[in-house]
Amino acid sequence: MLHLRVMAPDTMTDEIVGLLDKDEAVSGLAVLRGAAVRPAGDLIMAQVAREGANDIVQNLRGMKVHHAGSIELEPVGTWLSRRGFEAEIRTPGSSADAVVWSQVAQRSYEESELNWTYLSFMTLATIIATIAIVLDSQILVIGAMVLGPEFGAIAALGVALVRRRWVLGRLAIRTLVLGFVAAIMVTILLTLIGRGLGWITIDDVTGERPSTAFIYTPDKWSFIVAVVAGAAGVLALTSEKAGGLSGVFISVTTIPAAGNIALGTAFGVGSAVWGSTLQLVVNIAGMAAAGWATLAFQQAVWSRISVRRAKHMALPRRML
Repeated sequence: MLHLRVMAPDTMTDEIVGLLDKDEAVSGLAVLRGAAVRPAGDLIMAQVAREGANDIVQNLRGMKVHHAGSIELEPVGTWLSRRGFEAEIRTPGSSADAVVWSQVAQRSYEESELNWTYLSFMTLATIIATIAIVLDSQILVIGAMVLGPEFGAIAALGVALVRRRWVLGRLAIRTLVLGFVAAIMVTILLTLIGRGLGWITIDDVTGERPSTAFIYTPDKWSFIVAVVAGAAGVLALTSEKAGGLSGVFISVTTIPAAGNIALGTAFGVGSAVWGSTLQLVVNIAGMAAAGWATLAFQQAVWSRISVRRAKHMALPRRML
């Protein structure tokens, strides 16, 4: 169940209330006349079955409510309501499977913002990955993978393609490129300092590393894992059940590849640089392609469900 809040001028209230009141996905509806100060107007609140949120938001956007006021959606953690239960039964689809596109788009924009927090996490993760390579430590590699923030921007590429939000696509590409470049440059500088102090030697780069050799030796499995992880990550982002993201972060070798690029560059080892660069490109391409395909499938499925829902609106008790 989702809690919907709308602030709008009083001239739009009756039309909004009429829209919500006749929608079978709405189980509760309240209007506070004159409660909104900015913009001056009314506050309208409703409980909405997650499966029906897309159609409601689309209709509100069609009324230009977001231009004159605001539309807010937030999940309800616990709710007890017979009407709410009936609304979920009447609304086609499953709440766990439902994709609320407005939430997905907003999260994608947030994850694609290039800011100091993103750059800091990217740089720190790359530094840890470099240390993991020097020590040939799988534990540190996993830690670097989990710390890296890049998956949000990669998933945003799929959202941009499916929802035709080209500005989002440009933001995601810029964040990915600049984030990796900044992290690699800082790590190269720190690696050179470590080399000068004698903490890191050429043997750490060219010697045998059985636990971390996969970082610079991409193969068919690298792409397959990236595709599977990308699909799983997008499902976790779009579903109410987002517990699978940690597994995605641990599965894909993006941050460790960036760390090895920095390490190889600092010591002039071309094979390490090119192998890791290929690994990085393969993983990002695989995840982006899988994200796009998964979102395209979800959009196709939910467009059919919206059609079913429109038909059942004429017979609201048919689903019970």
